[in-house]
Amino acid sequence: MFIFSNLFMSIANLLDILITIYIWIVIIRVIVSWINVSLYNPYVQFLIKVTEPVLYRIRRFLPDFGALDLAPLVLVLALYFAQSFVVTTLRQLAHALQ
Repeated sequence: MFIFSNLFMSIANLLDILITIYIWIVIIRVIVSWINVSLYNPYVQFLIKVTEPVLYRIRRFLPDFGALDLAPLVLVLALYFAQSFVVTTLRQLAHALQ
């Protein structure tokens, strides 16, 4: 059972790190969109390629507010929820299996 406990704890830690990194990527993309940065910049293109598929799906369900894009906010809130719910559940499961 210790193997499964360690496995779940490792998965929880990895998910925690990955979700935190993705949240920061979304935040950086929002900040970059506020300033005048070339879209041909490879870093900006990376941010767009990593975040746009998810943001596009969220935008389809949100009403149009004109210049105000709420999709990044919805995404960050959903990621925080996933982080607190899934990661905490996996950690509790790992402790229960010890």
